[in-house]
Amino acid sequence: MAIRKFALALALAAFAAAGFVAPRAAAAQGGAQSNLTPAQRLEVMRSRTEALRRTLNSAIAGLNASEGKGTSAEDARARLSGLEKEAGSLLSEVMNLRGKVDRAERFDQTELDKLEAAVADLDARSQAGLRSTIGDRQAASGSSDKKKKKGGGGFLGLGKIFGGGGNGEYDELVGTVAVGRDRELFEVATKEARKNNYETARSLFNVIITTYPDSPFLPLAKLAIADTFYLEGTTSALVQAAHYYQDWLTFFPTDPLADEVMLKIAEVEMRKMGLPDHDVTSARKAEQRIKVLFQQFPQTSLRPEAELRLREIQEVLAKHNHLIGNHYFERYRRQVANNPKGAQSRYREIVEKYPFYSGMAEVLARLAQTYLDEEEPDEAAKYLTQLAREHPNSEYAEKAREQLAAIGVAAPDPAPDAMSRPEPQGPSFLGSLKMQLVGATPKTVDKRGILISGEKSGDLIEEAILNNGTLPTTTPTHKVIRTPPARQVAPLPAPKVDDKKSVSVQPTQPGPPKSGSDPTQPPATQPTQPATPPPASGVKP
Repeated sequence: MAIRKFALALALAAFAAAGFVAPRAAAAQGGAQSNLTPAQRLEVMRSRTEALRRTLNSAIAGLNASEGKGTSAEDARARLSGLEKEAGSLLSEVMNLRGKVDRAERFDQTELDKLEAAVADLDARSQAGLRSTIGDRQAASGSSDKKKKKGGGGFLGLGKIFGGGGNGEYDELVGTVAVGRDRELFEVATKEARKNNYETARSLFNVIITTYPDSPFLPLAKLAIADTFYLEGTTSALVQAAHYYQDWLTFFPTDPLADEVMLKIAEVEMRKMGLPDHDVTSARKAEQRIKVLFQQFPQTSLRPEAELRLREIQEVLAKHNHLIGNHYFERYRRQVANNPKGAQSRYREIVEKYPFYSGMAEVLARLAQTYLDEEEPDEAAKYLTQLAREHPNSEYAEKAREQLAAIGVAAPDPAPDAMSRPEPQGPSFLGSLKMQLVGATPKTVDKRGILISGEKSGDLIEEAILNNGTLPTTTPTHKVIRTPPARQVAPLPAPKVDDKKSVSVQPTQPGPPKSGSDPTQPPATQPTQPATPPPASGVKP
């Protein structure tokens, strides 16, 4: 074990020196899983490691089918075998820790982080190993063609993966390397994905990636793999989807589909959002993703859809703060707390960051009351004035006018559109009960992938096949059919775009970005989230 860890450390150092993206991938994966339970994180690692082990075994089987015994083939076989053994050892560590979690035994939390980093690193090194042995495996496929009729496993052993022992459905397709074969693989993988055979589809897409490095279908194959995880929709699959979408953005940040991929990562986090009185880590991540989308692509055609999602995300975040603020407010009113500072900080954050929150009238009324209790009438008047002007139809408006008169401030006239705008209504009793049973608030999320819609036809991947793996930059993305918003929402104010600083979308440039930057991460100058005060009773911040 010590030798393996030492070798792993040396490999990590070597890859960092060579400029590989494994550390960043590990960080992105760790960030994506930080809001999962330990059991869920271990399940994701188990799934990834088993899939990686199957891919390596398939590649080794293809090399073993070769009649050639040259030094190059032996080296390739030894390299892939070493990676396969590492995957087996790492899988054992994952399962051992999973056993501790299942038995509710104590364990060091850092073990999870180390395993996640090790899985991400091994994945990166295995992909590099598969790419570097393409020539030997192609030669092996040629020398093993004569053996297929006798029951060989097919190129890369994929016949065994698909359930065939040499006469598998796709043995002939994956058994030879030929011009145009990448397109055939792409078409068949697409059909399998539409039939919900996601594991088979991912295996076929991976053949394109590892065997045809110059194929025009390679960027689309990488994106299609992310789509299959998104369409699968389980908790572990969504974590994988976020990882693969992020990986795709790292290599193709200027692709015309980059803005859609950014929005899709936000939708991944939205699908993991729970109730406002639970953990809101996913909601914060989704909000950050959409803000970065607006920053990177201020003229994106997806702005209306992204704004709807941002409003729903911020509704959850504001409600989360509202619940905690109410807890602190009640403690103060019962004289359990000495001052209302805890409530004030939460209420102020809502007013400053979430101006479209549906419960804003109550927030303003309670925030003003805390300042009145502290004998700060000027601060109270500021919020009472906002309440009377912008929420004249709320149940708190009349009292706000009385309080303004008591402190000697003239009540303002209602805003021009405020009188005709009804106050937002909360969910009904049945609606609240349904939310509690489902464990999530209503939200507008497109559950289709970017390339693959999950339907039989009519998605963007068909156009990619017709154009031989390319999507013209003038071609719009697939027709967007959005579900109605979860709440009544008004459009956000139009952004001011400086034409000189606007971002133009360029054609796809293969390979990682030269700057090495992560386009989905906010700039260093952006303020971070404030620290969360102690949670309220029954509320998980």
